Amino acid sequence: MLEDLKQAVWQANLDLDRAGLVTLTWGNVSGIDRTAGLMVIKPSGVPYSELKPDHLVVLNLDGKVVEGKLNPSSDTPTHRCLYRAFPAIGGITHTHSVHATAFAQACREIPCLGTTHADHFAGPVPVARALTPAEVEADYEGNTGVVIVERFKSLNPMEVPGVLVSHHGPFTWGKHAMDSVKNSIALEVIARMAHITLAMNAASGPIPSHISNKHYTRKHGPNATYGQR
Repeated sequence: MLEDLKQAVWQANLDLDRAGLVTLTWGNVSGIDRTAGLMVIKPSGVPYSELKPDHLVVLNLDGKVVEGKLNPSSDTPTHRCLYRAFPAIGGITHTHSVHATAFAQACREIPCLGTTHADHFAGPVPVARALTPAEVEADYEGNTGVVIVERFKSLNPMEVPGVLVSHHGPFTWGKHAMDSVKNSIALEVIARMAHITLAMNAASGPIPSHISNKHYTRKHGPNATYGQR
């Protein structure tokens, strides 16, 4: 079932590990087939060195496992929530990459300080609020998705393809699984650059909007000029 999607999600998980964004098993990638209404995600706690396409778990957006013998990632309820709320996305990545997670632990958004950031995110990388004790007790992973969706009430998730969850870490998404991994790679580089920049000059301010807008729109949207047509 969904063999092509399983292969793509498997490869995306391996690429996440190869990019150096995963320590031990702290990360996962999923993808969704919107027509079938089914998602594919990495199983919980399986080392990347042992991961095979057949290990991946297929389930619907209600959480019912349709195929797979292993338990899906513990972050599955978060992924399900985001797929329901953001119908344009086709893949989701979660990591505990060092610099992005440091900003999340500090409960601090990543300001858009330069063109590298502006190439990928239309504005700062936002921070979702911390969960309340009641939310953690009721459904920790599901409510992690809820606070992300809450944070994006006034944001376009396709223009800002990632978020930092307070005290936790980053989630990114994209048109498909590999796209979400690429956004995680970009996010970690952006976070590292911001950390270094602010260490050098704590008073560093955001890039002027006319420059950031130029860099974002030349890579995204109907008038994009970057790359080959």
